Amino acid sequence: MTHPYFQKAGHPRVLAHRGLVTSVGEDSGVWENSAAAFAAAHAAGAEFIETDCQVTADGDVVLFHDATIERLTGDPRSVREVRTRELALLFADHGGLLTVAEALDSFPDTRFNIDVKTDAATAVLGPILAEHTHRVLVTSFSDANRRATVAATLRAGASIRPATSGGSRTIAAVRALSALRISPARALREIDALQIPERHGRLQVLTPELLRAAHRRGVEVHVWTVNEPETMRRLVRAGVDGIVSDRADVAVEVLREMDPPRRP
Repeated sequence: MTHPYFQKAGHPRVLAHRGLVTSVGEDSGVWENSAAAFAAAHAAGAEFIETDCQVTADGDVVLFHDATIERLTGDPRSVREVRTRELALLFADHGGLLTVAEALDSFPDTRFNIDVKTDAATAVLGPILAEHTHRVLVTSFSDANRRATVAATLRAGASIRPATSGGSRTIAAVRALSALRISPARALREIDALQIPERHGRLQVLTPELLRAAHRRGVEVHVWTVNEPETMRRLVRAGVDGIVSDRADVAVEVLREMDPPRRP
């Protein structure tokens, strides 16, 4: 059965990668994973936002990709060394910091794809996500972090588990088994999506066999990070279910052109 996360949403999916920062946003200093980037993605018509979480020195789960703040600020400290208030001040002129709870409250119609970057977040996320599992997908490169987050969410009283995307080991297992024409049913247990690059180095991760194997189990396949319109078109024609893009505005328009609205 399709998880509510995907129900009554456009298909193929457009997942705004860390929100949306256009050239206008770059000129005004907007950062990825900020409130302004999420607002821009929502305004562009993206129903899904892909984001990441880290834990601050205060134990707050904030939407931030890197383990350190160096790439954005030049400061080499890790996120876990920075107080939430200080991080919010750093974001103040760059679109605004969001905790996971604030994002869920501020964008009630948006479906969030949350990448759990640290095991420190798994237990804390449970109570935050429990009331929102119908519109949250939990993912992580670490299958252990994904499972721990789902378990914490159910312990916190969630009526259903959040949707999930398989981690690195799950993806590797499905890729290998599908190539051998062996059913990956066990690897895909309680998995709703595979979110993968088209290629990893010399390895072609997205294959017709992987697509077929996932679809037989009712599992969606989303490809990241795709910014070129022609690549978007090619992947959708190949049968992928979602495009993760830095340019959600472009992806929304490309998919609309490929499948124009039917007239009554």
